[in-house]
Amino acid sequence: MPTVARIGGLRVVVYPNDHRPAHVHVMSAGKEVVFDLNCPKGPPALRENYGLSIAQLNKISAALGEDLEHLCAEWSRIHESE
Repeated sequence: MPTVARIGGLRVVVYPNDHRPAHVHVMSAGKEVVFDLNCPKGPPALRENYGLSIAQLNKISAALGEDLEHLCAEWSRIHESE
């Protein structure tokens, strides 16, 4: 599972064998959140939350939005055989 970005101490991950639509898993110490990227224009949309606070979700959403072009490119690169 390639780490494609970091947001503070959180890892932003794309699984190579994962399904569409393009999305990322953001993980930290037993907590995880999943955001659909809505490539290429965004905005990222929360799909699943396992233990992160609203404040953390807002920070993550903003950071993903700022890095959307890179994240969409990474999703495409990792899933290029699809």
